[in-house]
Amino acid sequence: MTGSLRHPFRDGPLAHAFQIYAPSVIYSVGLGAITPAIASAAIALGVGLAVAAATVTLVGLGSLISTAPAALVASRFGERRTIIASAWLGTAGALLGWATVAGWLPVGTLAASDTGAPPDGPDTTRMALYMLAILMVGAAGAGFNLARQSYLAVAVPITHRARAMSTLGGTIRIGLFAGPFIGAALQTLMGLQGAFAAGTACMLAAAVICFAIRDLEAPGSGAPGPGGEGAPSGISATPGGEGSRIPTPAPTMRSLARRHWRVLASAGVGVLCLSAARSTRTAVVPLWAEHLGLSPATASLIYGLSGFVDLIMFYPSGLLMDRKGRRVVAVSCLGGMTVAMALVPLTGTPWWFMASAMLIGLGNGFGSGIVMTLGADYSPEVGRPKFLGLWRLLSDSGVLAGPALLSVVTAAAGLAAGIWAVAVVCAVGTAVFAVVLPKGPGPVGGRGRDSAPVSSG
Repeated sequence: MTGSLRHPFRDGPLAHAFQIYAPSVIYSVGLGAITPAIASAAIALGVGLAVAAATVTLVGLGSLISTAPAALVASRFGERRTIIASAWLGTAGALLGWATVAGWLPVGTLAASDTGAPPDGPDTTRMALYMLAILMVGAAGAGFNLARQSYLAVAVPITHRARAMSTLGGTIRIGLFAGPFIGAALQTLMGLQGAFAAGTACMLAAAVICFAIRDLEAPGSGAPGPGGEGAPSGISATPGGEGSRIPTPAPTMRSLARRHWRVLASAGVGVLCLSAARSTRTAVVPLWAEHLGLSPATASLIYGLSGFVDLIMFYPSGLLMDRKGRRVVAVSCLGGMTVAMALVPLTGTPWWFMASAMLIGLGNGFGSGIVMTLGADYSPEVGRPKFLGLWRLLSDSGVLAGPALLSVVTAAAGLAAGIWAVAVVCAVGTAVFAVVLPKGPGPVGGRGRDSAPVSSG
């Protein structure tokens, strides 16, 4: 089949991974442009602060409820088609958000001006459409991220898997770091809708570029399966006759969960803890800055420095994972975040707070790609997208559970106690990874031979 990825490593171990990175960066820039404006747009549509804050969680909720369907789509139609479809879904969600904020839709009345002045009351129809748009963006992210991870698990050799995954994580960080600046620049020209205009344009560009992604071969066959990775049923060889094969029923997500429950209940708990810590760090820094009475400019500077340290660590993380193993990176990542989170409530000056915030960024950046790498390591060759769907369900659950824990404990015992509760979660994750992940280089789970093809050169 012309254009299929028939010799994955002929041009170098990461050569074909780069076709994933280009749309990933551009798509993430679009998401980064939209994210800071989600709550502000909700307020402009007339809702209160509490509802506006809850609107931000719709991205994570959309991802959570769409992970299982995305895994089924990727298994049935292949990673390439899932990536393309998800990119177009995200584009449609961003465009709907833009149209809603701009007041283009012939429903209700214009709720607010671009100055952000709230109307007399919320425009419920327009707000419902806006919430749908944010859910669509979150749902698109589930398919986009899961299919990219599954694609890279096959398209690169085991020896370079961690670098490929950490670089993918790095491209996401680059986009989320640059996106808000691009969105802010357009907002100076177009008002609040500028953030959604930037997001729509970037996601549309990524969706178009995704057509250049090449198909993957079906495992154990000489030709690509339908849509990329292969037919939905597994293939097993029989001893009778050369090349004799019989189809076997495709594993379901439930059967995969039963088969791999030990991994999901051990390493999966560490992933849940790490995701919870990562999702709360974006709230901890601005909240403690507010607690210290720092100016918005100072708080933004500290947050930006923490994000920059996080950003520059992605490739060293992957290189260390490939050469020294997954355990040293996972334990160092969560261990560093444990110490940093525990120190934040003890800081009383901007300089000490900045040091703690940068340590949070260092710890998080040190684990760039670790969740995706572990998922690829543990995933079976047959049913890989569905297993990665289960893996992402754990990760997405942590994304929602972390802020919820911080909110509940803060309401009950104060912000310092809430941050220390997050530090405890980090410590639990550190202990889990230290116990369940093996020492030394190479993939975990004993799936090195089954999780990716062998290099042909």
